[in-house]
Parts: sequence; C-alpha cells; structure tokens
Amino acid sequence: MTKNISLGVTRRGLLGAFAATAVIAAPTYSNAFGLLKGAGDIRRIRMYSGRTGESLDTIYWIEGEYIPEVLKEINSFMRDWRSGDTVKMDPRTIDIMAASHRLMDVSEPYMLLSGYRSPKTNAMLRSKSGGVARNSLHMKGQAADLRLQSRSVGQMARAASACASGGVGKYSRSNFVHMDCGPVRSWGG
Repeated sequence: MTKNISLGVTRRGLLGAFAATAVIAAPTYSNAFGLLKGAGDIRRIRMYSGRTGESLDTIYWIEGEYIPEVLKEINSFMRDWRSGDTVKMDPRTIDIMAASHRLMDVSEPYMLLSGYRSPKTNAMLRSKSGGVARNSLHMKGQAADLRLQSRSVGQMARAASACASGGVGKYSRSNFVHMDCGPVRSWGG
C-alpha cells in the first residue's frame, strides 16, 4: 500500500515549473545543482544492477563536498560489467541522476543498464545496434542508461530534461532513458 501525502503541489505542476525555468534560463549544468539544493546538505543515489546482482544506496555528497570513497564505490558499481573495467565517473552525471530521481518522487532505485563502457564493449554494441554512438559518452564515464518500473520512459525523460544539464535519450521500445552530462540535447521516442 502506498501512502501519499499532499503538500498542495502536484508533481506535474512542479515539473512544469522546472520546465518553464529551463526554457527561460540559459541551459547550464547549474540547473541540476539547483534541483538538488532542496535535498538539504546531502545527495543520495540508489541503483541496482540486474547484470551483477549488486545494489547501491548511498549518500555521495554532504555539506558541499563529494565523498571520495563513495565516488570510488559508484565507479566500481557503474563499471563495464562485461570486462570489469572501471573509470572515474563524472559526478555531474550522478548529480543529474539524483536530481531526476528526486523530481520523480520515487523510493525505487534505478535499474542501471549501462554506465561505463570500455571502447571494446562500445564497439561490440555498435556492431549490433545503430543506436550506439561511435564516441559514446559512456566511454568517458559521463552517461548512464536507466530504468524504473514505477515510471514510464516519458516521465523519466521529462524529469531529466527539467534539469537542463545534459543529454536525455528516450528509448521507449527498450524501456530505458539515457542521461549524460554532455551538451543539453534530447532525442528518441
């Protein structure tokens, strides 16, 4: 049973307000920080991987500082599961993921489909699908492909787009959303 508490503000109204702000303001990475300011002095990320069976529920930022040890855990969690290779994930991507998660007002963790991809993995995936970019931001640790059971691809994409802080790709047929800290843009259906 889900308990809903009404604060007089609907999620749709909140997303609309953030979308309007994103249109008016120059799209910069600072928008994701603005969305996270309401989170208080902490930033939290929740994910699980169906590929490895691992889960992560952690506070990675507190009182204005990233926690280096926790970022290392996130790097390991978001590794290329095919090769085991890790890279330093760009914390801006984690911030976008956390801000989007907060906007959707869910407790369910993200299902991580893809974080870091080694060049070899990216080339293999590219040979099987036209939807994989040659110079994918996944290879730089700047992107994640995510899914939520309780939210649609459209809802997730709208939340990520409201951050106006990077790329948002909708992959409705495959039921996931791509979020990255690259240039602000969107694609997919």
